[in-house]
Amino acid sequence: MKAETYMERGEQALLHTYNRTPIVFERGEGVYLYDVDGKKYLDFAAGIAVVGLGYGNPEFEEALKNQVEKLTHTSNLYYNVPAIEAAEKLKKVSGMERVFFTNSGTEAIEGAIKTARKYAMKKDGMKDHEIIAMEHSFHGRSMGALSVTGNPHYQEDFKPLLSGIRFAEYNSLESVKALVNEKTCAVLLEPIQGEGGIYPADGAFLQGLRALCDEKDILLIFDEIQCGMGRSGSMFACQKYGVKPDVMAVAKALGNGLPIGAFLTSEKAAVLVPGDHGSTYGGNPLVCAGASAVLDLFENENVLDNVNRVGAYLWEKLEGLKSKYPVIKDHRGAGLIQGLEFTKAPGDIAAAVVKKGVILITAEHNVLRFVPPLVIKEEHVDEMLRALEEVLSEQG
Repeated sequence: MKAETYMERGEQALLHTYNRTPIVFERGEGVYLYDVDGKKYLDFAAGIAVVGLGYGNPEFEEALKNQVEKLTHTSNLYYNVPAIEAAEKLKKVSGMERVFFTNSGTEAIEGAIKTARKYAMKKDGMKDHEIIAMEHSFHGRSMGALSVTGNPHYQEDFKPLLSGIRFAEYNSLESVKALVNEKTCAVLLEPIQGEGGIYPADGAFLQGLRALCDEKDILLIFDEIQCGMGRSGSMFACQKYGVKPDVMAVAKALGNGLPIGAFLTSEKAAVLVPGDHGSTYGGNPLVCAGASAVLDLFENENVLDNVNRVGAYLWEKLEGLKSKYPVIKDHRGAGLIQGLEFTKAPGDIAAAVVKKGVILITAEHNVLRFVPPLVIKEEHVDEMLRALEEVLSEQG
């Protein structure tokens, strides 16, 4: 089989930082992936919530082809048209005022951290400021992003990390208030925790944080990397509650598979100046042409309407599973970011489902995660459920 040969080569060439599923994908079409041996898989992971428009969208691909023929890179020493257009569209859908393009969500978090520290330093001239992040959060693997990730499992082998990071209980405003002091410069959180187990924030919690940050003149930072770009049913999850942050990190579905992220700021928080921050590749013409096309397609193809309709259908069906199988103890999420919490780790369930041609991934706290392309239909939900129910029935 071709797959075995490729996997053997990969084991010899790639750094072993992932326990990869033994599949070698070759191409995608719509919401399906095909491996090198021709097997078809329904994708309910979307490259970890990245491929929002699915595979092979002709308008998206045409935008990339057109840009490749023009220009792929110049650096940020100059302007380029796709970056300007993509930034304008991001401002419109987010309500934010300034955009800095990065290559990933992790880099966006790094920029957000630097923004918070610079904002506070400009106020009081001090350089020992603290950030309040959340327990069970996940913000990335770089040293700064890892420092604000509230899970010791990811941190232990890489300490010491950044100093001045304190962790509050998610959805507990009193827990946050207890940590605020004269050194606090920001509160950072995901409006829906993804890797941490698909935990949505309460509206009152987000609104209370906004009031607290306004009162103390500290920055409110939302990580919308996974839950943003329409996945919750709103363009950004915080918009469900009418709460606008001072800084927002975005990535994943913004590029539909291209390596792009961004941190967005309000005018008040736009404190970084020449020399403070930079990126050689961030905002290059090729990836920004792709992001610009993605933002157009979200509007032209009514992606949010689809997320809300199919997300409600998925919710109903997963609720049915929860009531039917005692091994499922909870169901959480919104739109097309949902999770089923099991009484045991569901890795074996995901492994069994993929053998039936459906891709599902897990998250913390024994959660099976459902983050498919945002363009799936009800029949795809039914197809996924048939495979999942077969596995649940077989495993008892």
